[in-house]
Amino acid sequence: MTTTGNTEAEQIPRAEPATEAKQSLATRIAARAGGGAMRVFLVLVALFWLMPTIGLLLSSLRGAEDIAASGWWKIFTAPSELTFDNYQRLLENSVITDSLFSTVLITVPATFLVVVIGSLAGYAFAWMEFPGRDWWFLVVVGLLVVPVQVALIPVSELFGTIGIFETTFGVIMFHTAFGLPFAIFLLRNFFAEIPRELLEAARLDGAGEIRVFTRVVMPLGGPAIASLGIFQFLWVWNDMLVALIFADSESPPITVALQQQVRQFGNNIDVLAPGAFVSMVIPLAVFFAFQRQFVSGVMAGAVK
Repeated sequence: MTTTGNTEAEQIPRAEPATEAKQSLATRIAARAGGGAMRVFLVLVALFWLMPTIGLLLSSLRGAEDIAASGWWKIFTAPSELTFDNYQRLLENSVITDSLFSTVLITVPATFLVVVIGSLAGYAFAWMEFPGRDWWFLVVVGLLVVPVQVALIPVSELFGTIGIFETTFGVIMFHTAFGLPFAIFLLRNFFAEIPRELLEAARLDGAGEIRVFTRVVMPLGGPAIASLGIFQFLWVWNDMLVALIFADSESPPITVALQQQVRQFGNNIDVLAPGAFVSMVIPLAVFFAFQRQFVSGVMAGAVK
């Protein structure tokens, strides 16, 4: 019995080095995969993802004859084809320039209204007591699953009755209405994670609800509000379906204007390419301007 016990005792510690060796091998493999090789892979994926954007940029810097003769990659062997004449013609195209202005008139108010109303409603659902609060919040959550296509016909009839169909104001109202459910849901969940002690301390100091909201909740909710603003701005700026139906045909947004240019002048790629690139650069600039707040809001939501 003693021999057997010693044998078993000797076998147990002999298995541990093998396990440690296996773990160390797995650790080394993970470390190598997370090092240079993984970085190279991620860089290649990023370049592949950016390739359409790069191609559009280079195409916008070539003449119409060069675009028709060869692909955009020809620019690497013939850099003399680069020209800014397309952008000059774009600025002289009143349809495109007016559509950019119309897009700004739609996107900025729609984003501002969603952020302001969503913040106020999110705070109310998170920290204020009123009859039916939970039931109203369930209604807001239910509206998240309502597709835009379902509301196109009834909202068109409603807008036609009240006289805002095919107007900039009507497009703003549509985007605001469909952006609010997500805004309220996002901000309510974020505001609810603010420590109650901070709000109670502010109320003990004599602050009312408006002061608590502006001085305590808004600064702490900055990352979530920035994330919401970016989402709403990108959605409204890149929208084509709602703009095609509800926008004024005399001053359409950039997405509709580019679609009309393709329909009327199918061979004017020298105007369409720079127009499409400009319409894409503006939301990218907005995203990178608020990138830090956006990442902070996403990480905070993931942790909470």
